[in-house]
Amino acid sequence: MSFALTASSTPDPTATGTGDISGAVVAAPTPTPTVTHFVDQPLASADDLREAVASHSNTIGGIVNTLDSLAIQVGATRVSVWDLTVVLIVMALVISVAWGASKLSHRLITNARRLDMTQRLLAEKAMSLIIWGVAILVGIDLLGIDLTALTVFSGAFGLAIGFGLQKTFGNLIAGIILLMDKSIKPGDVIAITDQAGNSTFGQIRRIGIRAVSLTTRDQKEYLIPNENLMINQVENWSYSSKNVRIQVPVGISYNADIVRAEELMLEAARSVKRVLQAPPPTAWLESYGDSSVNFIIHCWITDPEEGTGNVRSEVLKKLWHLFKAEGIEIPFPQRDINLRTSEALQELVEALRSGNLPAISDRDDERR
Repeated sequence: MSFALTASSTPDPTATGTGDISGAVVAAPTPTPTVTHFVDQPLASADDLREAVASHSNTIGGIVNTLDSLAIQVGATRVSVWDLTVVLIVMALVISVAWGASKLSHRLITNARRLDMTQRLLAEKAMSLIIWGVAILVGIDLLGIDLTALTVFSGAFGLAIGFGLQKTFGNLIAGIILLMDKSIKPGDVIAITDQAGNSTFGQIRRIGIRAVSLTTRDQKEYLIPNENLMINQVENWSYSSKNVRIQVPVGISYNADIVRAEELMLEAARSVKRVLQAPPPTAWLESYGDSSVNFIIHCWITDPEEGTGNVRSEVLKKLWHLFKAEGIEIPFPQRDINLRTSEALQELVEALRSGNLPAISDRDDERR
């Protein structure tokens, strides 16, 4: 609020001799100061900003007037280079402030040790949405855009959300639900099966607004939509506990000592560094196969994000050397062949026994 003092001549009604025309001395009127109020109006458009800049500097005002003169007329709307410049300046200012506020909120939430990882991530996303929403409203207010003019646009935008962006908003809501119920969080090791039956195994790196980043052991990164984690079967290896049991199938010969073989299996499992000693490894006899006696070694690990196939490989390699040292055979597939008895077969067997094989005639040669 600014004030200006102006002097005005107001006659004093108490002055004497105001009606005397015979030459009496007339007292001079006493000036009474009056106050004129100038109210500073907020800048609501590029025109107001142009006038404010031009009033402070003639040089800058000339440049601004030149930019404002470069304009095009589209119907009843006039758009000048100065208008576009103001829009770009306001957008850059709003985006910079919002980006800085988002970074600051991220640091504050990260330092909040009372919140777990899922709660921090959920709070960070909520603060980011609030900050950017407020930034958009402030930018619209600074540009002097009448929101009532966006009524038709908001209706069209609502239809776009209903038809074209329903998947995007569905993934957004699904991601928020996943973070709220803590069923899936960054760092979990999961195996997800899609609708085609293909299974993907890996560790969750990040839960975004649209998709979850899943990194496999071969460093392939899959972006899985949040909705897929809601509607498809998900196997979470570290939901309530990170202890994972690994099964290692082994087959030995029927002639082997199964007691000694079982001891070697347990020794091989205990020799691997990643295998837990409590609960201890176990070896179960699963079945009597066609060619071997089948065992399964059960061992536990607590770091599934480091992979499971490498643990199984270490156990089998160690067991290979132990079986070699003890002479325990890992059999090849074996098949029993049954031959039907016939006169020709009997003659062939007798010939083999006597060592007199019949000569192959030309007719037999032609048959072959």
